[in-house]
Amino acid sequence: MDKTLYYRTRCIRYGRNIVLVILLLCAFSGCHRDNAEIRVLFVGDILLSRNVKDEFQSKKTLPWENLTSFFKSADLVIGNLEGAVGNAQDQFSSKVESPVFNIDSSTIPMLQKAGFNVITIENNHSFDLGKKGKEETIKSLRKNKLNPVCFDNSPQFFTVKDIVISVISLNDVIGRDSSKNEIPSIEVEQKIRLAKSLSNIVIVSIHWGSELLDWPNKRQREIAHWLIKKGADIIIGSHPHIVQKPEIIDGKPVFFSLGNHLFDQKYPSTKEGLIADIRIHNGKVSCKGIITHTKPQSFYPIITDSIDYKFEPAQLRNSLLKVNNYTLKPLSVVEDNKNRIVLQAYQNDKQVWKTFPMSILTVSSCKFDGENEFLFTLQKHYSSIDKEISVRPYVNSLDKKGLVARWRGSALAWPLIDAQISPVDNKTLCALHRGDSFIILNKTIKSRRIAVYKWTGFGFKCTTDSTENEIGKKLYHEY
Repeated sequence: MDKTLYYRTRCIRYGRNIVLVILLLCAFSGCHRDNAEIRVLFVGDILLSRNVKDEFQSKKTLPWENLTSFFKSADLVIGNLEGAVGNAQDQFSSKVESPVFNIDSSTIPMLQKAGFNVITIENNHSFDLGKKGKEETIKSLRKNKLNPVCFDNSPQFFTVKDIVISVISLNDVIGRDSSKNEIPSIEVEQKIRLAKSLSNIVIVSIHWGSELLDWPNKRQREIAHWLIKKGADIIIGSHPHIVQKPEIIDGKPVFFSLGNHLFDQKYPSTKEGLIADIRIHNGKVSCKGIITHTKPQSFYPIITDSIDYKFEPAQLRNSLLKVNNYTLKPLSVVEDNKNRIVLQAYQNDKQVWKTFPMSILTVSSCKFDGENEFLFTLQKHYSSIDKEISVRPYVNSLDKKGLVARWRGSALAWPLIDAQISPVDNKTLCALHRGDSFIILNKTIKSRRIAVYKWTGFGFKCTTDSTENEIGKKLYHEY
């Protein structure tokens, strides 16, 4: 064979082999990415004071010595911490009879060593030491590389293997400060809407129910239905201190109570706990429970069994918010001790730009002019018009350089509470307003008004169309 022809043939064959190898590697890596399983673990109530503190100080061992390797095999491990960092003498003065769980800051690093990376702190003991105690708890958790999730900074976003998981923390149990989160409320709905727009799965962690009751009460069920209706994908409950059997409600898993995880109650039922084991795999979400138990004369949890609650795998929400072919992914950041969200714009899996940190309440896409896509957001900002930090609407278009401001107003015609794109035409804005006006500001007025707006190209104008107004009324009928 001619040498030139021989080498040419060899080169062609070699080139084909290289292409084949590349294709196989691409197929393998793509398959590997799709098949990469994500595991999220939720545990029940955690106490780091009273008798629990006495035990780990006496034994000089980590309470999770039997669970550390198990926790560290998961992508996210989340627990509900009862109490506040500080001294008992700084307890909040209250008429509410409730024990005070003051936490020594030196015990917080144990959570990180055990494998926890997210801690919810919204419960009836969050304000045991007043506002300062809650602030110290958040500060101490962050110092130890733990992500604190409370009502004010919800939702928090966690990106794991290209999947965005959002966590919202709520409390429905009155604490020493006599406060709890109002549910239902527009504020909670806004948090769920934001989470739903920017994440693949919305998980709500909620402190609720009746202590030592081994079945969910009526209010738990009512709240569960409402949260799921608004967009929650999984609900994780705590507070009863005993396990309440999980159920499927409207197609979504509800763990009514995980019981105690690390606590010093001594009733037999309070020594049992449940770990919610959430798996995300091949675009589906599945859940099961892992039973924990504490031995006599100890409060350290150990795994005893696992239960498959026959939850059918649910389809993962596989698309995030898209505007003008840009996929928007969130990044939770802390700036000046305040939580903000950075919107990262992706095209073909490549980040092309990102915004500065913003105090976003809700975000959605719309076609106000019937043709072009816009990004509509509600943000909290100060305005010289009413001299207060309040809800402000923003309209932006998106291009290769980032957000392009199209309009922002103080609060439309009246002080604003909320605004949503009409579910009917994507061109109409339905708004819920306070009952006062910019001329005479009075936040104490309980009445509210509903208005519907049309885009003019330069701003919004109220419409008197009765059909459209009925849509607005239906959207906000419960508020």
